[in-house]
Formats: sequence, C-alpha cells, structure tokens
Amino acid sequence: MRLSSALIIASTFVAAALVAIVAANFSVKLIEETSEIGVRDALDDAGATWAEVQADGLTVTLSGIAPTEAERFAALTTAGTVVDAARVIDGMEAKAVAAIRPPRFSAEILRNDAGISIIGLIPGSTDRDTITDRFAAMAGESTPVADLIETADYPAPEGWEVALDFALVAMEQLPRAKVSVSAGRVAITAITDSAKDKLALEKSLRAATPPGLRLSLDIAAPRPVITPFTLRFLIDEDGARFDACSADTEKARTRILNAAVAAGMTTTGRCTVGMGVPSPNWAQAVEQSIAALAKIGGGSVTFSDADVTLLANEGTDQGTFDTVVGELENELPEVFALYAKLPETQAPDQGPPEFVATLSPEGQVQLRGRLSNENLRNIADSYAKSRFGSDRVYTAARVVEGLPSDWSTRVLAGLESLSNLSNGAVTVTPDKLTVSGNTGDADASTRIATLLAAKLGEAEEFEINVTYQEKLDPQAALPTPEECLAQIKAITDSSKINFEPSSATIDASTLSTMDEIAEVLKTCGDLPLEIQGHTDSQGREEMNLSLSQARAQSVLNELRARRVRTATFEAKGYGEERPIQDNDTEEGREANRRIEFWLIKPQASAPAPQTTLESLAESGDNSADEGAEENDASDEPDGSGDATE
Repeated sequence: MRLSSALIIASTFVAAALVAIVAANFSVKLIEETSEIGVRDALDDAGATWAEVQADGLTVTLSGIAPTEAERFAALTTAGTVVDAARVIDGMEAKAVAAIRPPRFSAEILRNDAGISIIGLIPGSTDRDTITDRFAAMAGESTPVADLIETADYPAPEGWEVALDFALVAMEQLPRAKVSVSAGRVAITAITDSAKDKLALEKSLRAATPPGLRLSLDIAAPRPVITPFTLRFLIDEDGARFDACSADTEKARTRILNAAVAAGMTTTGRCTVGMGVPSPNWAQAVEQSIAALAKIGGGSVTFSDADVTLLANEGTDQGTFDTVVGELENELPEVFALYAKLPETQAPDQGPPEFVATLSPEGQVQLRGRLSNENLRNIADSYAKSRFGSDRVYTAARVVEGLPSDWSTRVLAGLESLSNLSNGAVTVTPDKLTVSGNTGDADASTRIATLLAAKLGEAEEFEINVTYQEKLDPQAALPTPEECLAQIKAITDSSKINFEPSSATIDASTLSTMDEIAEVLKTCGDLPLEIQGHTDSQGREEMNLSLSQARAQSVLNELRARRVRTATFEAKGYGEERPIQDNDTEEGREANRRIEFWLIKPQASAPAPQTTLESLAESGDNSADEGAEENDASDEPDGSGDATE
C-alpha cells in the first residue's frame, strides 16, 4: 500500500515535469516565431528586403549583404524597435565600396620681383625636383623659390602633365604673373609694359598651346610711361590737328580734345593716356596754349614735359603775336616755360640748303641733298642700311661746307623718323625738319613727335604730315572672324568636303577644298573655332556620335597638316542631335551629314574665363556672319557616308 502511494506521488511529479517541459518548448517556439515574423515585417516595411532574419530562442540573428554601411546600421535599428536590441545579433555584411576618388590636382604659380612661389597638390608620379629646379633656374641665385607643393599617391589625370609642362614654359616668358594649372587647363593672369607687348605675348602663348589644352588669358597692359610727356598741335592750310597728344587722365584727355575742337579741329582726335606728366596742371596749360595758337591764326605748339614751344606761321602780324604770347606767358601755370618764335620772311629766290630721304612703298630708300662732311655721309649711309636693308639704300648726297653745326643731328633724327613709316619722305633744312608719308602704325605720329622733341630740342621747328592707313596696319588688315567664316562658306558652297563611305577619311577628290580653307584660315590670326561634325539619324545613335567626332577631328588634322595654327580650334561631334532638315528624305539626310565651322564665344556667366559655342538655336539661321557649313556626306545615294547598323 505504501509502495503504491509513493509510486503515484512520483508519477505525478514526473508527469508535471513533462507537462512543464512541453509548455516551455511551446513558449520558446511561439516567442521565436513571433520575433522572427515581427522583425521580418518591420525590415520589409523599411525597404531592407535584402536582410535575412533567423530567431533562435530569445536571440534574433540578422544576415545578408547590405548595399551600404548606412543601410546595415538602419536594419539593426529597425530590428531593435521590435525586440530588445540586446537580443539582436548582427551577422550582416556591407558591399565593398568603390575605391576612394582621387583628389583634384591643381597648382598655383606666382612670380614677381620678390621671387617665385608654387602651392598646390600634385600626383606622386610628377617629378617634383624637376619643377623646383626649373623655377630656381628662372629665378636666379639671388631670388628665392617658395616650394609649398603637396603630393598624393594617385595616378596623374589625363591632361595634367601637358598642362603643367606648358605652364612651366609659359612662366619663362612671364616675369610678373599668376598661373593656375589643372588637368587639361591653364589660366594665366599677367601684366605687361604696353598694349603692344600684351598683343605679342598673347600671340606667343596661343601659338605654343598644345592641342586639346584649354588656355585662359587675362593679360593687362598698364598706362604707358611717356617720356618726355609730349604733345604737338598745329594749325595750317590742311586744318587743325594733333601730331602727338598725351594726357594723364581720361578727364584731361577730354579737356584737351575739346580745346582742339574749339580751335578748329574737325577730325577725330587721338590722345594717349599715360604716366609721366610733369604737372597736375597739364590739361590747363595745353588748353591755354591751343587757344593762343588759334588766336594767332596758325602755326604749331609743342609740349616736351614742361617746355612749351609756340611757332607762328610766317607772315603772322607782329602785334598780334606779341599780345597773344604775352597773355599766354602770364596765364601758364607754374613749372611751364614758354618759348615763342615768329619766323622771318625770306626772299623768294633764297631757298635754304636741304637734305632729303625718301622711302618708296617697295622699301627702296634714296638719300639726296647736302651733308656737312664725308664722315656724316658714311654714317647716314650705314644707318639707313641698318634700318632698311643694305640692298635697298641708294646714297646720292654731296658734301658741302657752311651747313649748321647741328646738321648731323637733324639728318640722323630724320632718318630715324622715316623708319616709322611704310613710305614717305624726310626733308631737313636749317630752320625746319619735315616728315611726311603713310604708316600702318596708329601711334607713329606720336612716336615721331616724341623722338624729334627729344633729339632736336624744344625750341626747334619740325612738321609731321603722317597719314595712318588701315590697309598698312598688319593687325587692322586682318579679316574679322565673321569675314573669315564668310570666306569659308563661299568655298564650301562651291565645293563640298566628302568622306569615304562609313569612314572618317576625307575623300581624295575634295582635298583641294581643304587647301582653300587652310589658306583662308592662315590670314585670320588666332581664331577661336569649333569644327562640328553632324550625321543623319540612320544607324545607332552612339555610332553616329562616334563617326561625327572622328570626322570633325579629321578636318582638324588636315588643317594642322597644312600648317594652320589650330591651338584655338576644337573638334566636336554632335551625331544626329542637330538636324537642319527632315531625316525622312534622302535630300534631308544628305543635308544633315555635314561639317560646320562656328566661333567659340565667351560665356559671360562663367566665374572664370571660359569659352562656349553660340548654338544654332540661338542664331536662328545659317548666315555667313555666324558660321559656315558644308555637306560632308559621301556622294553615294545609299547614304553610306554615315554610320549605319
């Protein structure tokens, strides 16, 4: 009986234990399923469908490949909102991120009288020692070179080495400049001594620019230093005019030109604003002197710094001359000294001795008249040959006695003046030196007046009758960019450029057209030009784009082969995106297969000097003053001149 009771009690405990175990297992399963389902639903709602969820007891393991570290962390956070974060086990991985992009390599080079400094980040492959050695050679032993370059161990981007090499070469020509270098681009900010030096420097740099390199130039030319500060105004039978005019400010220039107009000048006056004025009252003194000359009735007034020379015309009334000169002497500001002269009237049969040098339009020079001694004749002959060429000078001057003591100075000053002309003559007499002729230099009169004032002295009389002719000016004679494109259009209208079928090779039958275009471009100077390639819509778009680029480049290469300076040219293909006629007809497709020449014009909104293309949409037509276009399709009727599938 006792054994039976004990057995029952033991069985009861065993049964209870089994029930508890079953209940615990059921509870665990329920918790696992609830946790796994809840976390999975939350991740799906958050867009993390890539995550796998597995519950094991009270823990929840997340696995899978997260697109990024941020999304992996977001998945952990989402799971922590469903179950206790301590129960979440992170078994996820993130995709390998792309290699870190290389930094932007650039360098700033500054050169002035204090030395050379370079700062920036360059690739580790660039030879840093070579750069610093070249700058040290430019600077010299006494000028420091500040090396603030940092390097990064990344490959050099395309166009970096070309840009850096060009910057080093350019810096040798730039004693005062800042050069910014980046891959494929160089920006130069510099200052020159004169507008002429600025033009020469810009031409030199553009001519040396490698193909494909974008060059931005910002070169300033300060006001020229004029020494002596010169002005010469005269009134004669040809009217009132300036031979030379200088002013220290824009306001002073306006005052001087207004005074000349009041004295009878009817032509457009030209007055150079420069530095070196001897007095802040320069404009006042010039106004008063021009007004005095007008009262006398004619002659010339010359300023050489603060020395003023007024020469009246022969035959001027003595009383009028004395009165006007006296008033002017009292009115002139301090510093200015006046010398006035009224020439004596000579008898008609008493002509003075003279020396004459003539320069023909062909460049031939003749020296005739009188020279004071044999030594002067040899010097004049040698000087003329050095200026004009040994085979272009013919000397027929004779030696006579009794000439003025300053005759040699006047003769040599006259020859130097003649060298500023394209053609003309110089006449030297004891009382006067006359220079007349034509020139293609707008500043020639000013340069001659300054020269004669310095060589002869402020009290000597000279006359300058020099005419500026634009056709003689090598710069002004250049056609405008629009005129160049009009000439190209005229050529392509009469003879098309064709390519071999489905090829970028120019057909041999149209190479003569390239010859004509090259001859035009050689006369156009540095023309910013984009050579565009266009196709019709037949074939795949990417193939048409590639073919149009290759054809535009072929045209550029042909121009280079003909020794056209193409540093400012670009070749660009537009494929089929810019049709000018309907591609549904053969005639339209043939018209769309073409090469176009367009000017590259500055983009005003860019923060730094850039270039952009004036598009067809902006122009609204195909007029010759904006672009020249030509059909470059093959003559084959099946349209094989473009890329086809």
